[in-house]
Amino acid sequence: MKILIVDAHPPSAQYLCQGLCQDGFNVDVVHDGLQGRNLALSRAYSLLVLDLDLPGQSGRAVLQDLLQAGDTPTIVVTANDSLEDQVFCLQNGADDYLVKPVRLPVFLARARLRMRGSAGQEGLRLTLADLVLDLSKKRVERAGRRLDLTRQEFAVLWLLLQRQGDVVTRAELVQQVWSLPVDALNNVVDVAVCRLRSKLDDPYAVKLLHTVRGMGYLLALRDGDPAKQP
Repeated sequence: MKILIVDAHPPSAQYLCQGLCQDGFNVDVVHDGLQGRNLALSRAYSLLVLDLDLPGQSGRAVLQDLLQAGDTPTIVVTANDSLEDQVFCLQNGADDYLVKPVRLPVFLARARLRMRGSAGQEGLRLTLADLVLDLSKKRVERAGRRLDLTRQEFAVLWLLLQRQGDVVTRAELVQQVWSLPVDALNNVVDVAVCRLRSKLDDPYAVKLLHTVRGMGYLLALRDGDPAKQP
């Protein structure tokens, strides 16, 4: 599931983004209302997190434009605590309204609730061969056996499963899971993937997590694996 955060205040956006990424979500962040509006209209997002005080285009105007164009679940997260703002937003397409500063566990619970209501439980469950990841239950199983993953390992696996069959670069993992800039590459990714592989693949004959040298990592059931044979 992909989430868009539109927030003019970088520390606030980073705070929410890091929590969502560690929870296993794929997140885009922009700080301009017009850019956020254009992204929300041109791409499929499972959730929009929207501030009201934005350059380019106000959050109110963004809400009104999106109300006419689709039904993306939207949570307004803003410093504006007036009753007028709350009523306006809830009458113009917002599904929830939180006043900054927000507590991250509360925000994450609200975000999961809105996405479940929109996409249903199937959108929170990904599978590959005998691997099952259930985001709503924070549970991963392989061949019916539960895997004990850390939050970072869970987030890495969720991202790889969303992109199964495609190479995910180390830079993408650093940005999406650890919310660090691209130039902050270090061995944190390699260590996390190594530990994930020891739990996901080492006990099983069929390997799902592959390293593409010089590019990144790939989650796939490759041709010739026993699980694909009739």
